[in-house]
Amino acid sequence: MQIWAGLGNPGPRYALNRHNVGFMAMDVIAEMHDFGPVQKKFQGWVQEGRIGGVRITLLKPATFMNESGRSVAEALRFFKLQTDALTVFHDELDLAPGKVKVRIGGGLAGHNGLRSIDQHLGPDFRRVRIGIGHPGQKERVHGHVLGNYAKAEIDGLVNMLAAIGAEAEWLAKGDDARFMSDVARRMQD
Repeated sequence: MQIWAGLGNPGPRYALNRHNVGFMAMDVIAEMHDFGPVQKKFQGWVQEGRIGGVRITLLKPATFMNESGRSVAEALRFFKLQTDALTVFHDELDLAPGKVKVRIGGGLAGHNGLRSIDQHLGPDFRRVRIGIGHPGQKERVHGHVLGNYAKAEIDGLVNMLAAIGAEAEWLAKGDDARFMSDVARRMQD
């Protein structure tokens, strides 16, 4: 069993924020793979299903980004899982829009959701880093991250999320390299 946690902030005000791309990924994966109905659990929203025969619980913490670790840690404790069963989907400033990279562990890059999970569970969990691009100037980062995707960016966002959902089976099987290459290939088509 695996837990895939998408990071974001709850509420309609944040729905299209770049910071909420982790929530968006959970929604697309759930829809594309016919996951069960949304349930309120672990201080968040949960959907359960299977991808490639692997049982997966999708989690969207409702704790706001800065407290994501509380929700994620509660889910892992409930299922008696270690961090090797956890995959966190989050926005990444240091990747161009449309780029998706996977790694285990690493720094926090100022991401408060990752910081919270690190505080509760340590740094050694798998991350699906979803590129949102950097605005170019440090003082513009906050507004960029918490800003909505522009209309001109929506088609690229939809294509990227569809690619993540379509190739999710490789993540479930633990083939991160194949997942990344197939998502990139889909983005070029």
